[in-house]
Amino acid sequence: MQIIINHALMIPIYEQITGQIKTLIRKEELKEHDPLPSVRSLSKELKISALTVKKAYDSLEAEGFTVTVHGKGTYVAAANPELLLEEQKKELEADLELAVQKGRRYGISSEEMRDLFEMILED
Repeated sequence: MQIIINHALMIPIYEQITGQIKTLIRKEELKEHDPLPSVRSLSKELKISALTVKKAYDSLEAEGFTVTVHGKGTYVAAANPELLLEEQKKELEADLELAVQKGRRYGISSEEMRDLFEMILED
Protein backbone atom coordinates (compact mmCIF):
# COMPACT_ATOMS: atom_id res chain seq x y z
CA MET A 1 0.00 0.00 0.00
CA GLN A 2 1.50 3.28 -1.08
CA ILE A 3 0.31 6.54 0.46
CA ILE A 4 1.70 9.82 -0.87
CA ILE A 5 1.54 12.90 1.33
CA ASN A 6 1.66 16.32 -0.28
CA HIS A 7 2.63 18.90 2.33
CA ALA A 8 1.93 21.73 -0.13
CA LEU A 9 -1.80 20.94 -0.23
CA MET A 10 -4.19 22.76 2.06
CA ILE A 11 -5.77 19.38 2.87
CA PRO A 12 -4.92 18.03 6.33
CA ILE A 13 -2.53 15.08 6.23
CA TYR A 14 -4.97 12.74 7.99
CA GLU A 15 -7.59 13.53 5.31
CA GLN A 16 -5.04 12.78 2.57
CA ILE A 17 -4.44 9.39 4.20
CA THR A 18 -8.14 8.56 4.61
CA GLY A 19 -8.93 9.68 1.06
CA GLN A 20 -6.20 7.54 -0.45
CA ILE A 21 -7.18 4.47 1.61
CA LYS A 22 -10.83 4.90 0.60
CA THR A 23 -9.75 5.07 -3.05
CA LEU A 24 -7.68 1.89 -2.65
CA ILE A 25 -10.74 0.17 -1.17
CA ARG A 26 -13.00 1.46 -3.97
CA LYS A 27 -10.55 0.24 -6.61
CA GLU A 28 -10.41 -3.07 -4.73
CA GLU A 29 -6.65 -2.79 -4.31
CA LEU A 30 -7.46 -3.21 -0.62
CA LYS A 31 -10.03 -5.89 0.04
CA GLU A 32 -12.07 -7.01 3.02
CA HIS A 33 -9.84 -8.37 5.83
CA ASP A 34 -6.63 -6.92 4.33
CA PRO A 35 -4.46 -5.50 7.11
CA LEU A 36 -3.39 -1.87 7.12
CA PRO A 37 0.14 -1.03 8.23
CA SER A 38 0.49 -0.40 11.94
CA VAL A 39 0.15 3.20 13.07
CA ARG A 40 3.80 3.24 14.07
CA SER A 41 5.13 1.76 10.82
CA LEU A 42 3.02 4.04 8.58
CA SER A 43 3.99 7.13 10.55
CA LYS A 44 7.66 6.15 10.26
CA GLU A 45 7.31 5.45 6.51
CA LEU A 46 5.54 8.76 5.85
CA LYS A 47 7.72 10.67 8.32
CA ILE A 48 4.70 12.08 10.14
CA SER A 49 3.33 11.91 13.66
CA ALA A 50 1.80 8.65 14.83
CA LEU A 51 -1.09 10.74 16.17
CA THR A 52 -1.88 11.88 12.62
CA VAL A 53 -2.03 8.27 11.37
CA LYS A 54 -4.11 7.31 14.42
CA LYS A 55 -6.55 10.13 13.62
CA ALA A 56 -6.85 8.87 10.03
CA TYR A 57 -7.40 5.26 11.19
CA ASP A 58 -9.97 6.39 13.78
CA SER A 59 -11.81 8.34 11.09
CA LEU A 60 -11.84 5.34 8.75
CA GLU A 61 -13.16 3.15 11.54
CA ALA A 62 -15.86 5.67 12.51
CA GLU A 63 -17.02 5.72 8.89
CA GLY A 64 -17.11 1.90 8.76
CA PHE A 65 -14.22 1.35 6.34
CA THR A 66 -11.93 -0.40 8.81
CA VAL A 67 -12.10 -2.49 11.94
CA THR A 68 -9.45 -2.42 14.64
CA VAL A 69 -8.75 -5.54 16.65
CA HIS A 70 -6.82 -4.46 19.73
CA GLY A 71 -3.47 -6.14 19.87
CA LYS A 72 -3.76 -7.40 16.29
CA GLY A 73 -4.16 -4.36 14.03
CA THR A 74 -6.50 -2.53 11.70
CA TYR A 75 -8.21 -4.35 8.85
CA VAL A 76 -10.38 -3.35 5.91
CA ALA A 77 -14.05 -3.90 6.66
CA ALA A 78 -16.58 -5.12 4.13
CA ALA A 79 -17.12 -2.26 1.71
CA ASN A 80 -19.44 -1.43 -1.14
CA PRO A 81 -17.19 0.13 -3.83
CA GLU A 82 -20.16 1.75 -5.61
CA LEU A 83 -21.34 3.42 -2.41
CA LEU A 84 -17.81 4.64 -1.74
CA LEU A 85 -17.56 6.05 -5.27
CA GLU A 86 -20.83 7.94 -4.73
CA GLU A 87 -19.49 9.40 -1.49
CA GLN A 88 -16.31 10.54 -3.23
CA LYS A 89 -18.32 12.07 -6.08
CA LYS A 90 -20.40 14.04 -3.55
CA GLU A 91 -17.20 15.35 -1.94
CA LEU A 92 -15.86 16.36 -5.35
CA GLU A 93 -19.16 18.03 -6.25
CA ALA A 94 -19.00 20.09 -3.04
CA ASP A 95 -15.43 21.15 -3.84
CA LEU A 96 -16.39 22.12 -7.38
CA GLU A 97 -19.36 24.11 -6.06
CA LEU A 98 -16.98 26.08 -3.81
CA ALA A 99 -14.72 26.75 -6.80
CA VAL A 100 -17.65 27.99 -8.88
CA GLN A 101 -18.80 30.28 -6.06
CA LYS A 102 -15.27 31.66 -5.77
CA GLY A 103 -15.14 32.21 -9.54
CA ARG A 104 -18.44 34.09 -9.44
CA ARG A 105 -17.15 36.30 -6.59
CA TYR A 106 -14.14 37.13 -8.75
CA GLY A 107 -16.39 37.98 -11.69
CA ILE A 108 -15.21 35.09 -13.85
CA SER A 109 -17.78 34.03 -16.45
CA SER A 110 -19.12 30.49 -16.72
CA GLU A 111 -17.37 30.11 -20.08
CA GLU A 112 -14.04 31.18 -18.59
CA MET A 113 -14.51 28.70 -15.73
CA ARG A 114 -15.29 25.92 -18.23
CA ASP A 115 -12.11 26.81 -20.14
CA LEU A 116 -10.10 26.68 -16.91
CA PHE A 117 -11.67 23.35 -15.96
CA GLU A 118 -10.88 21.88 -19.40
CA MET A 119 -7.30 23.13 -19.15
CA ILE A 120 -6.89 21.52 -15.72
CA LEU A 121 -8.34 18.22 -16.99
CA GLU A 122 -5.76 18.14 -19.77
CA ASP A 123 -2.83 18.14 -17.29
